[in-house]
Amino acid sequence: MTDKHYDAIVAAPGFALGIRCDGDDWVEEIKFLEACAEQKAATALAAEAARQLRGFLKNPDFVFGLPLKPSGTIFQRRVWEQIAAIPCGITRTYGEVAKSLSNAPRAVGQACGANPFPLVVPCHRVIATGGGLGGFSRHGGGFLLDVKRWLLAHEQR
Repeated sequence: MTDKHYDAIVAAPGFALGIRCDGDDWVEEIKFLEACAEQKAATALAAEAARQLRGFLKNPDFVFGLPLKPSGTIFQRRVWEQIAAIPCGITRTYGEVAKSLSNAPRAVGQACGANPFPLVVPCHRVIATGGGLGGFSRHGGGFLLDVKRWLLAHEQR
């Protein structure tokens, strides 16, 4: 299944989401996993995170309200703030996000790949110039690009 301990795992269409929490104080990480069985939540916060992730999977307009553990560099946090402001069903290019931050598209892509809270901070909404997907979660292919395709299609409903 997985080689890492998760406090809960949520099954999704063709993938899963692993949730790690710092007790009931913070969500530390949400990670895309290859499709696997759900895992019952070990804490109240993991149960709430799982409930909210399922809410998004059912309705892409779902609004998250999770306590996310502060992480990342100052630049990464600035990128994540920009990404979090992209409305559901809308995409921005790495170049557009970079321009708004007076930085380079590659740096934005690296910050997207380091995002510890996918879906809550919707890095899937950042695509390559010309409409290509670009990478996703630090990968240029494999099941993660299929996840990105699914998420973008899910938000177009």
